[in-house]
Amino acid sequence: MEVFLLWHVRHARWFDGRATTHRDGAGELVWDEEDGDDLKLLGVYSSEARAADRIQRARNLPGFRDEPDCFAVNGYTVDQDQWNDGFVSIPRDQTD
Repeated sequence: MEVFLLWHVRHARWFDGRATTHRDGAGELVWDEEDGDDLKLLGVYSSEARAADRIQRARNLPGFRDEPDCFAVNGYTVDQDQWNDGFVSIPRDQTD
């Protein structure tokens, strides 16, 4: 069975006034939580059509309507591992 996760990204604004990048050259949604972008899971849906319906409803809500094109839908197969390797944590430099 496949399910569809619906995400929204609220992009952080730059203090220096530079433009915020919402999508890359290929049209893919981009975000960086370390830069202050806020990623929200709106829901898990049984079809892409149901996720698309939710996008249309969310576009009218405060916050979401400020970035109406910053939604992403990702399909996943239930009971299938997605992260098959471990990970390492790299400590941040204390001067940051």
